[in-house]
Amino acid sequence: MDSEKIGSATFERWTPEEVATALEAREIVLIDVRTPQEFGLERIEGALNFPMAYFDATALPPQQGRRLVLHCGSGLRSERMGKIAIEAGFDVIAHLEGGFQAWKDAKKPYIGTDFASGEPKRMNTGN
Repeated sequence: MDSEKIGSATFERWTPEEVATALEAREIVLIDVRTPQEFGLERIEGALNFPMAYFDATALPPQQGRRLVLHCGSGLRSERMGKIAIEAGFDVIAHLEGGFQAWKDAKKPYIGTDFASGEPKRMNTGN
């Protein structure tokens, strides 16, 4: 994990492997800041959707024993929302570096859409 200090706060950049391990161990709350449409088509299983358009850092859950990790499609929106969370008073916040695309490139499983039926389908891409 890479991190940087922003004032007295820490902004962390997590790899897909770090997120997958922490998610499986229930050590993090993963928050997807993409649109509801993007989230509906494909998402990391267990992630919560808090779209950037409605993002209010003061409404984020407290980090009581679980780090908050934000993600989006490429990492740009989640990095921006992470820095907004720091401005709102978070001491530590993290995001998935490279976003959902990095997750898929790392061949991590996710929920996608079966276009034949329109139903959600677990997509296990290899790992």
